[in-house]
Amino acid sequence: MYGGNQSEVSEFVLLGLAHSQDIQIILFMIFLMLYLLIMSGNIVIMILITTDHHLHSPMYFLLANLSFVDMWLSSVTTPKMITDFLRENKTISFAGCMSQIFFAHFIAASEMALLVVMAYDRYVAICKPLHYFTIMSLKRCTGLVLTSWTIGFVHAMSHLAVIVQLPFCGSREIDSFFCDMPLVIKLTCMDSYELDILMNADCGLVAVTCFILLLISYTYILLMVHQSSKAGASKALSTCSAHITVVMIFFVPCIFIYVWPLNITWVDKFLAVFYSVITPLLNPAIYTLRNKEMKNAMKRFTGFNKDTKGNP
Repeated sequence: MYGGNQSEVSEFVLLGLAHSQDIQIILFMIFLMLYLLIMSGNIVIMILITTDHHLHSPMYFLLANLSFVDMWLSSVTTPKMITDFLRENKTISFAGCMSQIFFAHFIAASEMALLVVMAYDRYVAICKPLHYFTIMSLKRCTGLVLTSWTIGFVHAMSHLAVIVQLPFCGSREIDSFFCDMPLVIKLTCMDSYELDILMNADCGLVAVTCFILLLISYTYILLMVHQSSKAGASKALSTCSAHITVVMIFFVPCIFIYVWPLNITWVDKFLAVFYSVITPLLNPAIYTLRNKEMKNAMKRFTGFNKDTKGNP
């Protein structure tokens, strides 16, 4: 399609986040700790929701799926970044690079769609409370989650189908800690301007569409909350504010990397770290610290909320 022979490309060189060995050791310890917190925090959420019957509801079913997605979102790039801090030659094979691009877009797009599903869940719960469990049945929830994964898969395949055919030549250096599509495109033996526009449009179709749907959903929800009773409004507003916070910290970096790129290297690296490490770390904290039912479930799980039968 584009000419050239991709089989000649064996590996790429990742320049990483820093060049100083001392700084890399510090970053190794920081990101290793953050990654362990991400994995443990999201695993705890999934265990709580699975084992505590008080949390067997559509909202928490979707939250467990979000935690599962967040674990994979971080695992696509973070383990490689952590191990590279201890390596002098930070290389990645061509197949490994393509895999990172595929799974990064697969999981990120799936999470965007899943956040829309979670907004729909809150819309039904607040605007149609009497029909909530009928509309958000387990079958429908499962179907919506599978749909979000399908959207992510189709989006990722549309990128992979193009990028694996590109002719690469010259520099193999990628100025980041993982293979990111815009940076890999710059290494091709062709004018990448039109391809950049095409790929940004593809990302924008998913990101902007989901973001607009979320803005409309939560605007409508907040208007409905404003008209409801104070008691119900307080709980609904607390839940929605947590959702909106997660949406903002996930979508803003993605938009400035893929849809409206700033093309400032250190800013792009910061945003990439933010959405691949910080966002999966913040999500468990936001949903547990601001959710009374999750905190109670944690107490029950750890044994702090002991049975007080026979006590006065």
